[in-house]
Amino acid sequence: MGNTSGDKNGKQDKNRRRYLCTGILAHVDAGKTTLSESMLYLSGSIRKLGRVDHRDAFLDTYELERERGITIFSKQAVFPWGEKEIILLDTPGHVDFSAEMERTLQVLDCAVLVVSAADGIQGHTETLWRLLKRYEIPTFIFVNKMDQEGTDREALLKELREKFGEGCVDFRDNFRTSDQGSGGVPEDLAVCDEEMLEEYLETGNVSDDTIRKAVAVRKVFPCYFGSALRVQGVEELLDGLDIFTAKKEYPEEFGAKVYKIARDDQGNRLTYIKLTGGTLKVKEVIPGIGEKVNQIRIYSGAKYEIAQEVQAGEVCALTGPEQTYPGQGLGMERESELPVLEPVLTCTVILPDDCDVHTMLRNLKQLEEEIPEMHVVWNERLGEIHVQIMGDVQTEILQSLIKERFHVLVMFGEGNIVYKETIEEPVEGVGHFEPLRHYAEVHLRLEPGERGSGMHFASECSEDVLDRNWQRLVLTHLEEKEHAGVLTGSPVTDMKIVLTSGRAHQKHTEGGDFRQATYRAVRQGLKKAKSVLLEPYYEFRLEMPSENVGRAMTDIQRMYGRFDPPETDGTVSVLTGTAPVSTMREYQKEFAGYTGGRGRMTCSLKGYDVCHNVEEVIAECGYDSEADVENPTGSVFCAHGAGFVVPWYQVEDYMHMESSLNTGGGEEDELPDIPVVRGSGSRIELTQEELDAIYVRTPDPVKKERSQRAVTVYGQDEKRGRSRSGNSPAALDAGLSAPANGNMREQSGPRGKKKGNREEYLLVDGYNIIFAWDELRKLSETNVAGARGRLADILCNYQGWRQCTLILVFDAYKVEGNPGEVMKYHNIYVVYTKEAETADQYIEKTVRKIARTADVTVATSDGLEQVIILGQGARRMSAAGLREEVEMALREMREEYPSEKGGARNYLFDYLKEEDARELEKMRLGKEKWTV
Repeated sequence: MGNTSGDKNGKQDKNRRRYLCTGILAHVDAGKTTLSESMLYLSGSIRKLGRVDHRDAFLDTYELERERGITIFSKQAVFPWGEKEIILLDTPGHVDFSAEMERTLQVLDCAVLVVSAADGIQGHTETLWRLLKRYEIPTFIFVNKMDQEGTDREALLKELREKFGEGCVDFRDNFRTSDQGSGGVPEDLAVCDEEMLEEYLETGNVSDDTIRKAVAVRKVFPCYFGSALRVQGVEELLDGLDIFTAKKEYPEEFGAKVYKIARDDQGNRLTYIKLTGGTLKVKEVIPGIGEKVNQIRIYSGAKYEIAQEVQAGEVCALTGPEQTYPGQGLGMERESELPVLEPVLTCTVILPDDCDVHTMLRNLKQLEEEIPEMHVVWNERLGEIHVQIMGDVQTEILQSLIKERFHVLVMFGEGNIVYKETIEEPVEGVGHFEPLRHYAEVHLRLEPGERGSGMHFASECSEDVLDRNWQRLVLTHLEEKEHAGVLTGSPVTDMKIVLTSGRAHQKHTEGGDFRQATYRAVRQGLKKAKSVLLEPYYEFRLEMPSENVGRAMTDIQRMYGRFDPPETDGTVSVLTGTAPVSTMREYQKEFAGYTGGRGRMTCSLKGYDVCHNVEEVIAECGYDSEADVENPTGSVFCAHGAGFVVPWYQVEDYMHMESSLNTGGGEEDELPDIPVVRGSGSRIELTQEELDAIYVRTPDPVKKERSQRAVTVYGQDEKRGRSRSGNSPAALDAGLSAPANGNMREQSGPRGKKKGNREEYLLVDGYNIIFAWDELRKLSETNVAGARGRLADILCNYQGWRQCTLILVFDAYKVEGNPGEVMKYHNIYVVYTKEAETADQYIEKTVRKIARTADVTVATSDGLEQVIILGQGARRMSAAGLREEVEMALREMREEYPSEKGGARNYLFDYLKEEDARELEKMRLGKEKWTV
């Protein structure tokens, strides 16, 4: 061990050290821990070689590891070699603990992949190779157990090159000092890279610096052959690590990556980190998390030394921080990507009768910090604790750990498969969250990805549409949650989710609003998409007597698996392929039985692919996406101070922004279809208090007790003698037709006066205007229908003078079963919205569809509605502005058609007096332009 930084000389020596964080990876039983022992022995760190089978290995610090002879948790050892201080991380080799191994990859400078000469490259070894490639880790290969009879160095090197590429080069006998003509190493290096080829052709050799560069970028993989048990070839490997690894430069700014959480014998929480920049001292507060460092420990095996300071490149354990987690980036370091290797089974924790379930849940959550892939879940409906595991061996280890740590003997139910979901085609998801005083809308594009690609998130939304800070918040919410699919509620994977559009409100939007809108957008998109159920697959290798290969192939087909043509060498055949975990997990015993114990089966997790029995799994799961209150599929909208939920299949009808997938014209240029109710069914019964609650917007509306006095809202005002027939000439003149089912649908939509090549439309929020104009509001207190009729008359006269297309919209969304109504009232259109659709939503939807080809003005004093309308490309007019417009039109009209009584009237409602009504009727009858 090196000196701590408390000693001045030691600190100077320490500052000159070059740290090399090296991980040892292998398939189980390849000799990985034995190789670590040999390295420590040669460096002088231990005096005696330990052995796994003797239960005295230096790095097997847990009693469970010594009992079972396997590595369960990654361990650290530090020793000097040459010019480097090597930080050795020994990782688990068993597939059930591969997630623990993967967590260490994010802090490695290089890796040593151990391959058993007796077994060759096994399935899990290839998985490790893919992970090393994914994390771009420079890799050395050590072929172990070369002392066993029948091993062939050249054949093994050929297999390495076939599996891992031509970059695998035999660095035998430290070739730098050997006869260059005999080893053939420079020639092998020359074919790996153009730079090395040029150097070899010019000088007849390849320099160490050139090799270091090639190793660093994974173009060359130095291979060493030997026996860890007999300490053969290990020294050459250590020399290679010292010579052919490039010096890593670290920034001055503090940064660190958390890769492991553990607890010592006294229960102290340990945060294992690698410093990737700057320095860290005891009692310093860690940037970004605000927690203080109490101790810095440099572990080597079970023992550790206390350090006062660590520098970039070092690996240490911290006491003090309580909120850290594996994969976390500290300081300038970024968060790690989600791991590739994940649990494939989930099982129930069965507790003894005297064990408190909530206490055990808390204990298991603590254990989950150390084994995050365990993923502890409390099932509220069943009252059970569920945990996810990699395999059956892990349940035995967990059982022992729980008993040792918490003194409770638990059992585990039969493990069930962990399924996942993805989608087949791109789809847009929309999420809207707008209860009172809140607002956020999010549009996402969900795209299917390649198998095994995981989840990726991006934004292509313009900052002119949604501010950068809100966009970052949406991406954070996408990444922070494991989104549930809609088939079985399983996690979604292999997708790219892109933020395409969104909207915030300057006053009312809070961070939590975008969380809700984002979650709902994902779920709404999944409900619209064609979902695909995925299940985990094993990659298997079966070695057996040749007479059993036919039986094996039949079994694999029965298990819905696939296999390559069998390879036969004399009396032994090898069958490789893939099969679902659900069908193959119990096959080991059956295989051993029919091969008489002479067969050998190895499996490793390949990844997820399409489920072989989708309907059966969905039926057995019984998941109802509509009833999942924790993952809602609908959105929340607001109208006149009250929020209401819109189901997922209607969100597009209510959303405030244009679809990001469909921006073309076509039918969208037409007004939306509105069903018309015929006959007496057009009545709507509402109490006066209900109208107040629905239509009056206040900063803080107070809920009132509803009176039982009913207000009848007619589709047409019978008092003024208007026709209530669905087949009225007025309706037909408006371009409406009555289909056989009795509901009239708008076919072509009304057309307004043209201004240049563009038509003019005026959309009026009826109840908003009524309650904004004092005269109409007072009238509505005694006769709501009269107030509506009075407003319609005013607007009829206004339209006759201005000659625009005028649409007057009234809310009727609270009427259960109401299909909506549109009618031609004289020269304007009057719309009553359908159930669950507000006037705001109808106006926004209409504006969105016609604003590109027409000049549209919306009359409302709803502030939020005005902001939204501007965003849709329409002009806004307040209630006061509309009043001024009507009065101005009235003055112009009276100036052109003066009253017999003389003098133009200046008051808006004077002309609605009985005598003025008769006077205007005469003018209308006498002038063609005054259309009634």
